[in-house]
Amino acid sequence: MLKRLTALLAAAIALTPLAAAAPASAGSTIPHDRPAYAAVQPDSASAPSLLPDALQADSAAGAPAASSDLAPSARSAIVMDADSGTVIYEKNSHDKLPPASITKIMTMLLIVEAIQDGKLKLADKVSTSEYAASMGGSQIFLEPGEEMTVDDMLKGIAMASGNDASVAMAEKIGGTEAEFVSMMNEKAAQLGLTDTHFANPNGLPAADHYTSAHDIAVMSRELLKHSLITKYTGQYQDYLRKDSEKPFWLVNTNKLVRFYSGADGLKTGYTSEAKYCLSATAKRDGMRVVAVVMGEPNTKTRNAEVSSLLDYSFAQYANYPILKKGDSMGTLSIEKGVQGKLPVTAQHNYSILLKKGAAAKDIRYEIKWNASIKAPVKIGDPVGKLIVYQGDQVMKDFPLEMPVSVEKAGWWKLFKRSTGSLFS
Repeated sequence: MLKRLTALLAAAIALTPLAAAAPASAGSTIPHDRPAYAAVQPDSASAPSLLPDALQADSAAGAPAASSDLAPSARSAIVMDADSGTVIYEKNSHDKLPPASITKIMTMLLIVEAIQDGKLKLADKVSTSEYAASMGGSQIFLEPGEEMTVDDMLKGIAMASGNDASVAMAEKIGGTEAEFVSMMNEKAAQLGLTDTHFANPNGLPAADHYTSAHDIAVMSRELLKHSLITKYTGQYQDYLRKDSEKPFWLVNTNKLVRFYSGADGLKTGYTSEAKYCLSATAKRDGMRVVAVVMGEPNTKTRNAEVSSLLDYSFAQYANYPILKKGDSMGTLSIEKGVQGKLPVTAQHNYSILLKKGAAAKDIRYEIKWNASIKAPVKIGDPVGKLIVYQGDQVMKDFPLEMPVSVEKAGWWKLFKRSTGSLFS
């Protein structure tokens, strides 16, 4: 009898890991009903950011794919859900490494922010300095004094990785390359990127120029909030100088935009020191993912491993929508601002990431604006948070940023505003 009980106990112990590894119920779908809404006026209390239960289980277990290395040849890698910023997979993601031309993600971010802020238009002409024209490496062969529109410069940066176009745009926005680089580092600090320091806008080898896979993913996610950018990064081929005697054929350095379903960006990079790098993004069934690899041995391995990272993400996870781009988020009061009241709409989609098959019920959100917002305020400055709950548990909190810059009003405007309110 004792022998039989011992055998039964051994069998039960052997089966326990198998039961724990069993997948969630197959075929379950996440309902997409609109969650309950509540707007909460100024409240500076912060709520803890927690992953959904399904993702907590993955995090506790280590790598999401049962300890498998999804990017074995990469020196570092990360996969991030673009909407929520949830990390799906990472490997040495905070190692500080040379980023090569992936640097241009930050360059493009400052360009599109200048467009959104009204400081730049796509039709604006950009003149090429002798210094900008002298850049080596990948280029669109700008001549000193040549003028191109912002639209064409963006094409040259996004598709052909033009080092010359990057410097020309840096000088247009910052006045000098050095001032633009200061803006890049200031933006990195604003985004909380602690693994990053820039020395130029194009990624050519330089001392004290580094970032990490994690920080690249955050930059990429920020850039993707501007839907304009995938118009450029998602094209496979185009032309510059179309109406000239020598049109310049552009072919995207990121071949995934042609060969991977749903891919529409973002940026490749290579130097002998950095090896082959890529920040890739793809969107399927409303879910956008960013995958970053650094230090790959060649383009074939790089593209194959990024494709595997994207495949895994789309197979295992799904988004639950919270807000859609353009949805109203209320009105911001800005003390002493040129605009005293600023209607705010969602600048991009907000959603939470759930493991496929996970329960998605009783999900609601609150918007909490900071108690005091004083001008001047820059685009991207934190002004509040959107907190998502499931029942009473915080699932995720999103920082809310200024959609545009608001300058401080002059004394006369403030005087008229204050006296006007006396008689209103």
